[in-house]
Amino acid sequence: MSLKLLHKKLIKKRMTISVVESCTGGLLSHNLTKLSNSSNYFRIGLVAYSNDSKLRILKVNKKTIIKHGTVSYECCKEMVEKLSKLSKSIINVSVTGIAGPNGGSKEKPVGLVYVGIRIKNKLIILKNNFKTKKRFEIQNLTVKKIIKTILRLIE
Repeated sequence: MSLKLLHKKLIKKRMTISVVESCTGGLLSHNLTKLSNSSNYFRIGLVAYSNDSKLRILKVNKKTIIKHGTVSYECCKEMVEKLSKLSKSIINVSVTGIAGPNGGSKEKPVGLVYVGIRIKNKLIILKNNFKTKKRFEIQNLTVKKIIKTILRLIE
């Protein structure tokens, strides 16, 4: 239901959206484009899964990745800021995290996901710690949370 409502509001308000995803692997882009007429608002959907793609395509600072890692507040923030410059969309979203079931650590467990949302000049970074260790559940919960958060922010 939230997706249909977001779809209608983006069209009605003539807002554009672009996303750069890592741990969701294109699921957010898929959801934002699965309804007819999504071309009225959807501009860019980029899956920057590897560190190399974050560095070469998005131009995330190498020092950020070395110091904080790709799953960090700092990297998520840089990802959404670089996307904003690239896309010129009104709404820009970045996602980076550990979808599991492997790859987690004590400091950065499976289920840790950062989401950056920039609407015009307003920027928020959300830190999520999903309790499930199931990959698709983490990806799905992330997408649902992003859709609900954008809806709330554009009201």
